[in-house]
Amino acid sequence: MESAWNLLAGLGLFMPVALFLLLKQRKSRVDTKKHPPGPPEWPVFGNIFDLGASPHHTFYKLKEKYGPVIWLKLGYTNTLVIQSAEGAAELFKNHDLAFSDRKVPLVLTAHNYNQGSMSIGRYGPNWRMLRRLCSSKLMITKQLDKTAVLRQKCIDDMIKYIEEDVAEAQAQGESGEIKVAHYLFIMTFNLISNLVLSRDFVNPRSIDGHEFYDAMNKFMKWAGTPNVADFFPFLKWLDPQGIMRNMVQDMGQAMRIVEKFVKERTEEWKSGRKKTNDFLDALLEYEGDGKDEPDVISDQNRRTIILVNTMPKCRVVHLGLASLLHCFDWELGSNYTPETIDMNERGGATLKRTKSGRESNKCQMNFCKVG
Repeated sequence: MESAWNLLAGLGLFMPVALFLLLKQRKSRVDTKKHPPGPPEWPVFGNIFDLGASPHHTFYKLKEKYGPVIWLKLGYTNTLVIQSAEGAAELFKNHDLAFSDRKVPLVLTAHNYNQGSMSIGRYGPNWRMLRRLCSSKLMITKQLDKTAVLRQKCIDDMIKYIEEDVAEAQAQGESGEIKVAHYLFIMTFNLISNLVLSRDFVNPRSIDGHEFYDAMNKFMKWAGTPNVADFFPFLKWLDPQGIMRNMVQDMGQAMRIVEKFVKERTEEWKSGRKKTNDFLDALLEYEGDGKDEPDVISDQNRRTIILVNTMPKCRVVHLGLASLLHCFDWELGSNYTPETIDMNERGGATLKRTKSGRESNKCQMNFCKVG
């Protein structure tokens, strides 16, 4: 409900403008273009109010009525929803190039983040260069073979951090409750960062580790918050919900931490230290082909590319959870039972529970006690 209220608040600020546009709107012309089936549209707002608080549930219900390919109008944005394997194959195999330039949410243009991301970047020379780098330097078999050792290292570190933190808390007379998601976050980020940077990215004992953890949590929050400016582009300058301002601040904090690693590596090069031949070295050594590719990767794009590559959870959370179950006896925190866990979900960059342990007094499996 939080994201729905945020969107409604933004729409409330926009309402006077929308009413003006509605009154000025001419009689609608007959649309001769053929679109896939979908629910009827409201003037100006389109189908925004049809989505409800849980759009993924709404899409499923719409599929039963309109089929696996649905056409929606979200404000001024035309939206095609694909909900079948066959439809996705048709789109991405037979019409991949035509649909390669997907719409980028405004919030992900902060610090030019979209320019260093394969998932949301525009198709072109820069995108092809990034894909080639990732496939030739990061996703090759030799690099992937390293993940077996790295996975074990990062999981062992996670177990050690939990043991130390719980022992310290119990020595101070506390119950020893911990936030499981925090340790899984550290483990997955450090696994990727060892492939990209040949070092741990997040140390729970360091100030940078806590700052990066908080910044990335906020990053995911802003990335998953519906933004009225995406649906009505003329509100971009106003940023009525403050999402862009918050993203600029929190993404900037994460990028400043990334930049420290890049500077350290550059200084190591200058001092004559042997290269590690990881992905960061590949970014620093890159030279264009002199044709349609950029000659070098800018500092800004280099920071973004590293940040993008450290975000995925590997291809590895299930392994971390299995290790936690094997190594410890677990129980819910004090005053909680399975019946009190609120499993309602909300949309976003990823699907999350409506109420998490960080947002309420309920632990809901985020805070658990080591036996």
